[in-house]
Amino acid sequence: MPLDSLEFRTSLQKLLVALMLILVPLTVFGFYVALQGDTHIRQAAGESVRSLTLTAADSASQFISASVKDVSMIANQPGPVQAVTAANHQYDNLPEDAVSAKIAAIDQSWETPQADALSANILTSDLARHLRRLRELNPTLLKITIADVSGAIVAATDRPAHYTLNDPDLWRELSARGPGTIRISDLRYDDQNRLYYLSIGYPIQQEGTGRFIGVVTATVNLSPLFEQLNRHRIGRTGRLFLVREDGTVIEAPGVTPSMKIRSEEYVAIHDALGSLRGRQTGYLFATLSNGQSYLIGFADAGLKDAYPNLPWTVLASQEAREVTGPVRNMIAFALLVMILALLMLSLLAAYVVLHTKQRLEDIETPLEEDKEHPVAA
Repeated sequence: MPLDSLEFRTSLQKLLVALMLILVPLTVFGFYVALQGDTHIRQAAGESVRSLTLTAADSASQFISASVKDVSMIANQPGPVQAVTAANHQYDNLPEDAVSAKIAAIDQSWETPQADALSANILTSDLARHLRRLRELNPTLLKITIADVSGAIVAATDRPAHYTLNDPDLWRELSARGPGTIRISDLRYDDQNRLYYLSIGYPIQQEGTGRFIGVVTATVNLSPLFEQLNRHRIGRTGRLFLVREDGTVIEAPGVTPSMKIRSEEYVAIHDALGSLRGRQTGYLFATLSNGQSYLIGFADAGLKDAYPNLPWTVLASQEAREVTGPVRNMIAFALLVMILALLMLSLLAAYVVLHTKQRLEDIETPLEEDKEHPVAA
């Protein structure tokens, strides 16, 4: 028998059953796989953003820790210890009121020619030259000041605006809380140099006893940290930024702290930050005020416990449609295939039912005619 004469014949009912057994499970399974792909890509993107925020938060923490270490090394060098020890001798046998009056008198005349000699000594001493050398080696240190036990300045890299540190909170905290106390100020802005900085206060302790005898204060330039954060890129719509615990943006592309802009993303993840599961997950999808869904990753910089003025959180935000776009197209295609397959099967089933009904009617009609006109024997 020739090959071209081979034929495969089957009934429409059998074909319909076969198609239903094959197409329906395949299309439904394809749609399910596409949905699972959407879930997996959301998890993968979330973990990636979470990793990025953890890295950025760790960078911020390391930057602050390194700055504190730099200041602590200055406070523990022999030069500052000897300088404040010698300066403290001028207060021997003087009552506290007399010391306060003496310092206040100098502070009041600080902007007059009477204080020029003292100011020059503060800026030209061997310790002052050593401090400027340290600043040259470490550009993140903007200004360094050494003060004695009464807050009077002993040496400085730049002429101070006052004879004393003029920061009662700093002085009270460092002198009262004992050894190991470190105070970091809130974020500040230098109008002249147009940069943001922090002020770090570190106590100078007497050798052997650990008694508080003076303090080192240094202003630290935060520009290197902000530049490092801005180098991170998250796709086309993603961004990374630093916020305070009240949601105020500290650093973000095109945003400065002086704008006092509150982050919508921080409001969205506020509840997650307050739960253990939320902190461990480190990301979520949320719809913001513009109606768009965003993937938001977050990580605590871990600075607040040691430095209450630094309750920083790193946030990363990216449009969800950019994250799930390719998979969404696959889901739409799988859904379309499933709908078309079910529609085709429905049409075929309708045709089979109508065709079968028509055949039954054709069979019933001749039978009725035979009964009305019997054939003669």
